[in-house]
Parts: sequence; C-alpha cells; structure tokens
Amino acid sequence: MKTFFDQLNRELTLDGPPERIVSLVPSQTELLVDLGLKDQLLGITKFCVHPEGLRKEKTVVGGTKEVHLDRINQLQPDIILCNKEENTLQMVQDLEKIAPVHVSDVVSIDGAVELIEEYGEIFGTKAKASEITTEILAQSAAFEKSILNRPTRKVAYFIWEDPYMVAGKDTFIDHLLQVNKFKNAFSEEASRYPEVTLEMLQENDVDLVLLSTEPFPFREKHKKNFQKEVKKAAVHIVDGEYFSWYGSRLILAFDYFRKLHEELEPS
Repeated sequence: MKTFFDQLNRELTLDGPPERIVSLVPSQTELLVDLGLKDQLLGITKFCVHPEGLRKEKTVVGGTKEVHLDRINQLQPDIILCNKEENTLQMVQDLEKIAPVHVSDVVSIDGAVELIEEYGEIFGTKAKASEITTEILAQSAAFEKSILNRPTRKVAYFIWEDPYMVAGKDTFIDHLLQVNKFKNAFSEEASRYPEVTLEMLQENDVDLVLLSTEPFPFREKHKKNFQKEVKKAAVHIVDGEYFSWYGSRLILAFDYFRKLHEELEPS
C-alpha cells in the first residue's frame, strides 16, 4: 500500500501501480498514452480526441461534466483521473464510491510538470515522465528566449460565443498568454472566465483578439464577424489545444507559438 496526494492535497491510497485506469480529462488521456499506459487505459470521455482513433478502442463513459457511472463501475478501475476545472465536485464525490480519484489542478507550466511527475510516481513510469518534463522545460526556455525582444500585445482570448466569454486570471490559458508576452486585458476581472461585450474590447484598449477553437469552435466565419464589429484590433483564430492542454501536448505547443508569432508579426 502506498499513499499519494493529488494537486488538491487530497489523499489516496493505492495497492500498487494502477492497472485499470479511467481518465475524464482529454489532455491527461493523451499524456497517459505517451507515458506508455495505453493498455491500462480502459475508460475515456467523448472529448478524448488524441491520439486519433482512441475512442474506437476504449469505452467512452460520457463527457467531462456528466458521465455514466454504471459504465465506469463495470470497468472496475483501480484509479479515476479528474481535474478541478473540467470535472464537477459532485462527479468526484460519486466516483470516489467506485475507486480512488486523483484530481489535478494545473494553472502553470510548473504545475503541468508537477502533474506529469506525479503520474510517473503513481503509474511506475518515472523515466518516461522525466523524459517528457525535461523536453517541455527545454522547449519552454528556448521559446521564451526567442521572443524576448518582441513587444507585449494586449489581448482578449475568447473561449465562448453566446454569451461572449474570455479566459481570465488564474487559468492555464492566462499563464500561457503571459509566456507568449501577451497581456490579458481581462486578468483583473473577478471571474476566471468573465462574460464580456465587444464594446469592452475598445474600453480595455485590446489590440489583438484571439478566437480559440475550443471549447467553442470558433472558425473563419466568426473571425469575419468579429472583424466587422471590432475595428481597432486584429483578429486571429488559435488552436485551443495548445493554449489549454497541459499534458505531453506542451512539447508541441512552443513550435506552434513560434509560428503564431510569425503569422502575427511577419518579419
């Protein structure tokens, strides 16, 4: 028996490395596969789209806010993986009646590294976890150095259309905006995901609007609508996975950020 603490400092006791895993967080599902745990991964959500084809191989137990508890129970998991932001407190409480639940809480790259290393300890994949975190930290350092002399831009990062909602303070998205030398125009709002109006963009002197492809799927048609309404700010669609997934996808994120800056400010 071994005792672990998740990122909310909740205690969970395991008999050994879990051999039957249910993951209710898409970015963590991808991380598990990259840690070499695909065979142990039994249940996932309908939003676990990476790696491609995984949903055809595993049992889909629902979404991130609602799950089929009976399906999860039938899988007889040794551990269930959740996230403070993506899953609900009620879900965690219900799932704890089935198996130990590990809840992540990631709002920075350091927090992501901590989670990956925790998984290495829990699942007996320390060497692979270390390989992933070493690469993430190396990519992060190189990227920050590469944009050192770029000017800071004031941005609004939209995650939803009706009502309009943006990423605010104490979010992983806000942290990655800072890493990119973007000043979040709504980081002082009380809510972590405040509702806004387009008029507030001008009031806050926003000069760059970022429309994320998730959770709301902003596309070119939305970009055109924004450009009609927002005269003083550039509008750009960004891949939401690179701004909000905090697992092994971070290894790829920094190359994406480099290309994004090239598109925004061509040399």
